[in-house]
Amino acid sequence: MALPWALTVLSLLPLLDAQNPACANLTVAPMTNATLERISGKWFYIASANRNPEYNQSSQTIQAAFFYLTPNHTEDQILLREYTTMGDKCIYNSSDLRVQRENRTISKYEWGREHFAHLLFFKDPRTFFLAAYLDDEKNRGLSFYTDKPVATQEQLEEFHEALACLDMHKSEAVYTDWRKDQCEPQDSQDEKEKKTDEEES
Repeated sequence: MALPWALTVLSLLPLLDAQNPACANLTVAPMTNATLERISGKWFYIASANRNPEYNQSSQTIQAAFFYLTPNHTEDQILLREYTTMGDKCIYNSSDLRVQRENRTISKYEWGREHFAHLLFFKDPRTFFLAAYLDDEKNRGLSFYTDKPVATQEQLEEFHEALACLDMHKSEAVYTDWRKDQCEPQDSQDEKEKKTDEEES
């Protein structure tokens, strides 16, 4: 899924420091083993707000999406397995993300170049964000993920708060619709095959 990873490395700290005190809870996550374990597992892409035209157009094509993150601490990599519904079809992709601990970033090589993302945490430990172009008002973006296919009202409010912290409006957001997901059957089959392989080995 191109959208969440087509990002640029930019420091969040100057932007967030300029906001009101309520935004102090929106923090750039350090790339520690504990951070990587926190995002390990299955996550669902819920929404994003992107002012960059390319990323905004990409977000419009995603009907539903979820993915698995499996960190490898010794290699500073994360195995990414993505299931994206586009055009009422399921698209599966597997790739490796790189972890830059010193820069507090995660990157993915895509579209002929390497893209970087800042991982952000806010209040709910069952959510996280990826941010783009934070010092560029015309291209700024924020993507939102939860551990369930449908976000709670409180989680959506947290997303809107995070947008406000970045001087963005909730009307800029584009949302996925889990009712349009076409990938859950393939995921279930993949998990069964994976379990069978593990039992046989």
